[in-house]
Amino acid sequence: MHMKAEQSRRAIIVGLFIFFGIAILLGGILVLGGQRKTFQKTIALNAVFNDVGGLQKGNNIWFSGVKVGTVKKLKLLSQTQVEVEMRIEKHSEDFIRKDSKAKIGSDGLIGNRIVIIYGGTQNTPAVRSGDTLQTEMPINSAQMMNTLQESNKNLSAITTDFKVVSKRLANGEGTVGKLLTDDSMARQLAATAATLQMASTNIQLLTANLADYTSKLQKQGALTNELVNDTILFSRLKSASLQIQEASRNAKELTDNLNDVSQKLKDSSNLAGVVLHDQGTADNLRTTVENLKAGTKKFDEDMEALQHNFLFRGFFRKRARQQQAQQKQQQQVVQAEQRK
Repeated sequence: MHMKAEQSRRAIIVGLFIFFGIAILLGGILVLGGQRKTFQKTIALNAVFNDVGGLQKGNNIWFSGVKVGTVKKLKLLSQTQVEVEMRIEKHSEDFIRKDSKAKIGSDGLIGNRIVIIYGGTQNTPAVRSGDTLQTEMPINSAQMMNTLQESNKNLSAITTDFKVVSKRLANGEGTVGKLLTDDSMARQLAATAATLQMASTNIQLLTANLADYTSKLQKQGALTNELVNDTILFSRLKSASLQIQEASRNAKELTDNLNDVSQKLKDSSNLAGVVLHDQGTADNLRTTVENLKAGTKKFDEDMEALQHNFLFRGFFRKRARQQQAQQKQQQQVVQAEQRK
């Protein structure tokens, strides 16, 4: 009896151990399955990358910062292309669009590689199982480190140059250094600034005066406004200017003619020059004129005597009547033209 009870107790203990072992195993399977979404419905999406940067099977897939699936398989298509097969949760299918893109990222600064799905427009249809997403080249960490190293070198060089410049400024070298250390130069700079300020004030006053003068020029009725806007006045001024130019040309021609006449009068080879410069010729000419006057007077007296002579009286009376008739006819013509 004692042996049988001992065997029964051992069997019960072994059974309990087996039960708890199976329960722990089932719990682990359920936990791992829940983390990997093993028991959820999924769809298959593909993406082709030139470089996956260490991505492995089982790595997570994120969309808008939320885990929506895992990497199912990696397949080399060529020497430069890798196809990534992804398992996406079925309930996330309606949020991912056909024009969404995939890129390789990392879970944290130095975490595991992940696939990040982003973008997509609302007007584009949602993805379906078997679709292939467009990809974006991942940022290479080595390139980032090289760029960072180069930036550090540049920063070190800039720091060195800044130390040199600051030392020269502290020692008063150069124009800026003298400004910082030389009081007289600082006073000159202040005087220059004051002069510039005064010049700026003068420019402002000049601008205001110009604006005021311009407004006066644009005032209605002013001469400048009429010149700018009145086309008739402008045409008249233009015509007057042309007339002045013509008068100037005529005056010049008259002056030239007077100069020519003056030169001829000074020339003793012509009659006018002889009359002006030869006193004897002038006296002879004066005597001739006086003789002509006397002859004309005598001729008038003879004609008066002939008019009273009975032989020629009829002739002169007839001629006088003809002259009066002609004068009367001319007066009638003039009066007729005036009436018109």
